[in-house]
Amino acid sequence: MNSSEIIIFGEDAFHGMRDAGKLARSVLDFIEPYIKEGITTDEINTLCHDFIIKNNAIPAPLNYNGFPKSVCTSVNDVVCHGIPGMYKLKDGDIINIDITVILNGWYGDTSRTFLVGNCTPLARNLIETTKRAMYVGIDAVKIGGHIGDIGKAIQKYISTTPYSIVRDYGGHGIGNFFHGEPFVAHYDIGTIGAEIKPGMFFTIEPMINAGKYKCKVLKDGWTAVTVDKSLSAQFEHTVAITENGIEVLTA
Repeated sequence: MNSSEIIIFGEDAFHGMRDAGKLARSVLDFIEPYIKEGITTDEINTLCHDFIIKNNAIPAPLNYNGFPKSVCTSVNDVVCHGIPGMYKLKDGDIINIDITVILNGWYGDTSRTFLVGNCTPLARNLIETTKRAMYVGIDAVKIGGHIGDIGKAIQKYISTTPYSIVRDYGGHGIGNFFHGEPFVAHYDIGTIGAEIKPGMFFTIEPMINAGKYKCKVLKDGWTAVTVDKSLSAQFEHTVAITENGIEVLTA
């Protein structure tokens, strides 16, 4: 990782990023009551799209490198980047909804995994473990520390569970752009990474599988699934590094 590629933002950027983070979070709050058996992932997409537009923002995924929808809907064994379509949610499903908004040029990025109806104890435990893994990663962020501390902390926690950490995807720098440095691995990659400094914005978004960590991308070029068809969950927050420490912009 070349730390010189990491943008250090000034105070003005924090105002825009706080507003974008707040809106991204509010989209998830808005859609939660609709996550029920029978709704299609495309209907979820439309509801989120309309909510974002009504709040004078833009859904960042739409047409991003050719992605055809406004949100990502990843159901059951889909790790990430699921494309909304005609699939109807079923009792016992789990679904991650990944929201990124552009508000006045600033990006807010967050996701949650939701339970649909009566889910198995495995599904419930996987989701709670994944949420906890995200907060373990957040707690590892310290000024003067390093990006690698995040993955080390998450791996230490997940090693006490029967689950595995996806290695093909990670968190990323964000700001007045969607994806940039630093790359945030959610497992210990053996390097310390860039120093954490005030003015940095990035996401922490562990993807945790109930089975093995390996995944593959389907023919649509986007949808990543677990190779062993095990369940996968994800939670994501956008964080900012202030002079006083870490601020979770999408909390």
